[in-house]
Amino acid sequence: MAGNGETSWCFSQIKGALDDDVTEADIISCVEFNHDGELLATGDKGGRVVIFQRDPSSKASTPRRGEYNVYSTFQSHEPEFDYLKSLEIEEKINKIRWLKRKNQSHFLLSTNDKTIKLWKVSERDKRVEGYNTREDNGSIRDPSSINSLRVPSIKPMDLMVEASPRRIFANAHTYHINSISVNSDQETYLSADDLRINLWHLEITDQSFNIVDIKPANMEELTEVITAAEFHPTECNVFVYSSSKGTIRLCDMRSSALCDRHAKLFEEPEDVDTTNKSFFREIISSISDVKLSNSGRYMISRDYLSIKVWDLHMETKPIETYPVHEYLRTKLCSLYENDCIFDKFECCWNGNDSAIMTGSYNNFFRIFDRNTNKDVTLEASRDIIKPKTVLKPRKVCTGGKRKKDEISVDCLAFNKRILHTAWHPLENIIAVAATNNLFIFQDKF
Repeated sequence: MAGNGETSWCFSQIKGALDDDVTEADIISCVEFNHDGELLATGDKGGRVVIFQRDPSSKASTPRRGEYNVYSTFQSHEPEFDYLKSLEIEEKINKIRWLKRKNQSHFLLSTNDKTIKLWKVSERDKRVEGYNTREDNGSIRDPSSINSLRVPSIKPMDLMVEASPRRIFANAHTYHINSISVNSDQETYLSADDLRINLWHLEITDQSFNIVDIKPANMEELTEVITAAEFHPTECNVFVYSSSKGTIRLCDMRSSALCDRHAKLFEEPEDVDTTNKSFFREIISSISDVKLSNSGRYMISRDYLSIKVWDLHMETKPIETYPVHEYLRTKLCSLYENDCIFDKFECCWNGNDSAIMTGSYNNFFRIFDRNTNKDVTLEASRDIIKPKTVLKPRKVCTGGKRKKDEISVDCLAFNKRILHTAWHPLENIIAVAATNNLFIFQDKF
């Protein structure tokens, strides 16, 4: 896979309505490729999951194109009401995670704030006809009218993709679920909320093991919450979780049943320069996402202004730090007032861990090439939705005279934010969620 500083990206597809009038339910809340990149799933605030499938002709064409068609759409979660706490539980899909494929069907986990569901997505292109006890339309036949036995036959039919819930994992989280992660053993998975992480077996819905609990005896002493958690890609006993204090803990489940004592603590050294200690320091150091690399050697963490690469063998400081939108440091006051400072940006690796991607405001997203140390700012804009249109790098001007292609920091649209992105595991194809639209870009034809 090509390194990314030299890659030119071009538009491939846009999904979703192009109206300016966006309903809240249509806003995309998560994006996830499956393990071979053949399927791409999105979840939205209306509780729906839409699965796109790679177009076989686009894959076979020369050069290869990254085009996806709708494969299946289903309602994963419905709005609920917790009568004990008088709380509405919204249907918004917080996370989707694919299981590795073992047979013809595909399996994925989806979660809202409280309930995790395991979905089976399977194809049917044959139907059975000629039943003895019922008609082809499903109605039961009168037994007295049956005077001969028929051998049912299998007939071809139009392809039908069915999604059915196989397991429902409920009632295990007091607080809102922010993460789910499937273990490399493909038998267990973890789910994390603000204060606890639970370990589940995919076959068992009525019990889970609490493996992390940071809830203090007195809630007034609460100083941090869990913001994200993920299993190691190859070592089934290791997982990491990040906190609102800017720390990442690596835990080994072999050491004890309750992983309250971490094996490693990754934390940036305190800045001794007191001039940098602003009122917002704690808020902007909160980690919104953490992702282990495909090799399992590194991880990335995203805080409000930057993205950091950590070596799992070195806890003392990150090995790389990339500023995402440093020009916003002077705007933290207004970002606090409009609540943007609490936005949770996600981050992702490319397939060979040589590049990382994360989102920003004004529908900008950033790609950093670790090999060349080059980075680029691109825009998911409806103005470029012509196939093969090459994306022009965007620049933000912070002061002084603005050049022709630059945009002033004061003109950025903070209501247009890229929180969710995904990178194809094997190719340079990226999916970027911009409000209710899913943009698919690929490296230049």
